[in-house]
Amino acid sequence: MKLEGTYTAVVTPFTRDGAIDWAAFDRILQDQLAGGVNGVVPCGTTGESPTLSSAEQREVIARTVAVTKAKATVIAGVGSSSTAHAIDLAKQAESAGAAAVMVVVPYYNKPTQDGLVRHYTAIAKAVTCPLVIYNIPGRSGVDLGVEAMARILDAASNVVATKEATGNVIRAQQLTSRFGARLTVLSGDDALTLPMISVGARGVISVASNVLPAEVTRATKLALDWDARACDAHLELLPFYEALFIEPGVASAKALLAERGLCQNVLRDPMTPLGEGARKVLFAAYERVKA
Repeated sequence: MKLEGTYTAVVTPFTRDGAIDWAAFDRILQDQLAGGVNGVVPCGTTGESPTLSSAEQREVIARTVAVTKAKATVIAGVGSSSTAHAIDLAKQAESAGAAAVMVVVPYYNKPTQDGLVRHYTAIAKAVTCPLVIYNIPGRSGVDLGVEAMARILDAASNVVATKEATGNVIRAQQLTSRFGARLTVLSGDDALTLPMISVGARGVISVASNVLPAEVTRATKLALDWDARACDAHLELLPFYEALFIEPGVASAKALLAERGLCQNVLRDPMTPLGEGARKVLFAAYERVKA
């Protein structure tokens, strides 16, 4: 499976009473398709997956597959701190039609590197679809190292990619130089997409593209093409990327999507709407991009 370009870690919209807003979700997915993204990633961190039930997660993934109609690759988030639970979620996602699954490094329980190898190998063997590892030590509390990655790749042929959100371009460089075409590296930080592509990454799983699908897609493609305009395109978006993460990215994305009329500005507890100070900075940065 070839993964390349811009994949949106899509939000899950809610109604005022806390239910999933399916009409809004359809609008958001259609907006992503119109923006030309290569794929969407439902039920990730930005999709507020920790607040979704297993049944809701399956519904969100199935709806994403149905609405996108193979016009974009669907990579379903199925991570859990429990290997057995992650296996169940992965099987559900595969049966719902996801092209691939994304599995975050287990959070809170802080397994050893041996435990991580066991975790990913077990999940990979439970499904036939490709698996994307999501390494984000700032949230999970543990970093999946290069040697553990090598062991996973040796044991599981359907582990094909990693979303690297370590904030470390050197790590991306280590992975691309060590594993080459065997492992696709995708940036997990919008602000690092260009630097990571420069050392071999093949794209981004983006929060910013929830709001700016066409702009992020263009900047990523320019970088992948080694186009001389890539640096300018990246730097034009950088202030927006920075503003987007003053508070959690999902709060920023929903505030702007609500402003555009695509969904309501509703998050599930314990997530809260964007604060007024961050909102002013974010909206000013957004207006500069759209000017």
